[in-house]
Amino acid sequence: MKNLVIVESPSKSKTIAKYLGDGFTVVSSKGHIRDLAIKGKDGLGVDTENDFAPTYAVSKDKTDTVKELRTQAARADHVYLATDPDREGEAISWHLAQELGLDENAEDRVTFHEITKNAVTEAFKKPRAIDMDLVHSQETRRILDRMIGFKLSKLLNSKIRSKSAGRVQSVALKLIVEREKEIRSFVPKEYWTVEAEFTKDRKKFTASLAKIAGEKAELTNGEEAQKVVDGCQSLFTVSEIKSTQRRREARPPFITSTLQQEASTKLSFSAKRTMSIAQRLYEGIDIGSGQEGLITDMRTDSTRLSDVFVGQARSLIQEEYGKQYLGRYTVRNDASSQDAHEAIRPTSLANTPDKIKPYLTSEQYRLYKMIYARALSSLMAAAKYDSLSVTLSQGIYDFSAQGSTLAFDGYLKVYGDYETGKDIILPALVQDEQLSANAVNASQHFTEPPARYTEARLIKALEEDGIGRPSTYAMIIDTIQARGYVTLEKANEKSRTKVFIPTQQGELTTEKLDEFFADIINVRYTAEMETKLDEIAEGDANEIETLRSFWQRFTPLVDRAYADMEKLQPEKVGETCPDCGSELVYRNGRYGRFISCSNFPTCRYTRKIEVQEKEKPEPTGKMCPVCGRELLKRKSRFGTYFHGCSGFPKCRYMENLNGERIVSRRDKAKGDASEEKPARKTTKRTARKKAA
Repeated sequence: MKNLVIVESPSKSKTIAKYLGDGFTVVSSKGHIRDLAIKGKDGLGVDTENDFAPTYAVSKDKTDTVKELRTQAARADHVYLATDPDREGEAISWHLAQELGLDENAEDRVTFHEITKNAVTEAFKKPRAIDMDLVHSQETRRILDRMIGFKLSKLLNSKIRSKSAGRVQSVALKLIVEREKEIRSFVPKEYWTVEAEFTKDRKKFTASLAKIAGEKAELTNGEEAQKVVDGCQSLFTVSEIKSTQRRREARPPFITSTLQQEASTKLSFSAKRTMSIAQRLYEGIDIGSGQEGLITDMRTDSTRLSDVFVGQARSLIQEEYGKQYLGRYTVRNDASSQDAHEAIRPTSLANTPDKIKPYLTSEQYRLYKMIYARALSSLMAAAKYDSLSVTLSQGIYDFSAQGSTLAFDGYLKVYGDYETGKDIILPALVQDEQLSANAVNASQHFTEPPARYTEARLIKALEEDGIGRPSTYAMIIDTIQARGYVTLEKANEKSRTKVFIPTQQGELTTEKLDEFFADIINVRYTAEMETKLDEIAEGDANEIETLRSFWQRFTPLVDRAYADMEKLQPEKVGETCPDCGSELVYRNGRYGRFISCSNFPTCRYTRKIEVQEKEKPEPTGKMCPVCGRELLKRKSRFGTYFHGCSGFPKCRYMENLNGERIVSRRDKAKGDASEEKPARKTTKRTARKKAA
C-alpha cells in the first residue's frame, strides 16, 4: 500500500477515494476513536492535581477499528489524516496519530472545506502538521464538559433525581425556563385601536389612527376610543402624500445557525434533521456520474465566499437574468466569527436543484434547493419597492394608510419562494381630496406576553449570546429533550409551530443550578468561556491556566451544594402499602420507574407501573454506517433515547445521541457487533421445504 488516507465518515471515504484514484486507500475512523477515560478521582479521567493531565482510552466500540487502522498504517508508505477541518477534526487526527504511532509533527494533515475533485486534489498538494492549538482548545472544552457534566450530574441525580447537567445545555434550559417565568408573571395591558374604512374607484382600503393633536395616539380604554369614533363622522381630508422607494437587500449566504433557523421556519425541519441532511449533501451523493459532494462544509460561522465561486455566480447571474441583477459582494461577519471556513454554498453551480433532483430524496432536494438559492441570491441586487404613505385627517385626528408595490424583484428573482410579503395597492389619491369613511371602528386589544422559544428562536438566542458553537446547537436541543427537561409542543391548537415548554423537572433543575451555581451556569460566564476557548485555538491563551481558574471557582460551589442542597423526597403515590401500611412512593430503577414502599428496606413491597403506549421510533435522516439503512430514534427500556438501525434485527447497529457506537452484551458475546446478522444457512431440509 502506497498511501493510506484516514477520514471520519464511511460515505465520505467513498467520494474521496474516487477523486484520488490508484495509489491511495481511503478508510474511515467512524468519528472519534477515543475519549477521556472513566477512572481516577471521581471518574473524570483528568488529574486535577497534576496540571489537569488527561487520560485517554480507546472507545470500546472502536477497538476493532483501531486495530485494523494500525495494521493498514503499518503497511502504508505514507499516512494522511484528512478528518474534518475544525477543532473536533483536528483532535481526531491527533488521537489517530497517537494511537497509530505517527509523528504528530509530520506534515500529513490534509484539510478541505468541500468534497470536490479540485478541492481534494489541491489539498493533498499542501499537507501540514497537526495544529496543536486547535487540539488544546478541543481538549480543554472536553475536559471542562467532563468536569462540569460528571460533577453536576452526579450531584443533581442524588439530590433532585435530574439526569444530567452541562456547561452549555443547562444555559439553554435556563433561557427556556426564564422565558416561561416571564410569561407567567406577565400582566396584560388593555389598549385600543381605531380604523377607518374607505372606498375609491371601487378599491377598498383602511387607514389606522396614528396621531391625536400631533402626538402619537395611545388609547387605553373604550371611552377614549369611542370619543375618537364620535369625532370622526364627517369628511376626511387627504392632508399628506409621501412617495418613497424602499430597498430590501439580499440576505447573506447561510452559516450553520441561519441554515438551521431558516430550515425550521421554511421547511419545518428540526435542527438535528437539518444537520443530518446537510451532512449527506456535504459527504457526497451519486448524481449519475459518481459520488460527489454537493455543498461546502455546513459547520461554519462565516459568510465569506471564495473568489472563484463569486466570479462564477456573477457570470451566471448576468447571463441568466441580466446585468441589472448583479449586486455587490460584501462579507457580513460577527466579531466572534472565526472565518475559518466559507459560507455554506453549492460546490458547483452547474448542479442546479432541478438537474440533480432525481438523485436526491425529497428532503435532500428541498434543503439543497434553499442552500443553492440563498448562495446565488446573496450576490444579487436589492429588491426595490415603491412605497406610498397617505395621511387622512379630520380635526385633530390623523389616520395613516400604507401602500407598497414591488418595482424591481432583484434577489427575489431567485429567493422569492422563501420570503414573505405581498403588494398593498392604494387607489389614486390627490392632495386635499376629501373622502367619506364607510365606517370608523374601535377595537380592544391586550398586550401579549413574550413568545416561547421555537427551535429557530432558541438557536438565534444562543448565537446572539455567544453560547456554544453553531455545530453544537442541534445536540444541545436534542439533549434537553432527551433528559426530560423540556417538551416541544404546538403553540396552540391552530398553529403548526412548535415551542419549547419546560417540564417540572426542567424548572427544578434550573432553580437548583441558579441557587448554587449562578456564578458558573449563566449566559455571561458561558460566553466568556467560549471566547477563552477561541483564544486557546489562536494560541493566545494557556489551556492549563484556563482549567485551573475554572476548577478553583467550581470546586467550592460543588462542596457547598452537597452540604446545603435539600434532597428531594420520593413522589408519593397517594396509596398505602398493602403489606405494612406505610406510604407508597415512585422510585427509579434499572428498568425504569416503579412503585415501592417508603419503608424500604424494612418493607420490600414493589409493583410495576401500568405500561403506557410505547413511543414510536422517529426517523433521523442519518444513515447506518454498517448497512446504509436509515437510523431511527428509539426509546430504551431505561427511558433513555438512542439511534438504532431500521434494519433491526438483521442489522443491530446502535449509537447514542452523540453518535458514539453502542455494543450490546449479546453482540459482544457473539463477536459480530460490527457486522450485519448473517443469512441463515440453507440446509437440505429447508431447501426441500422451499421447493415443496
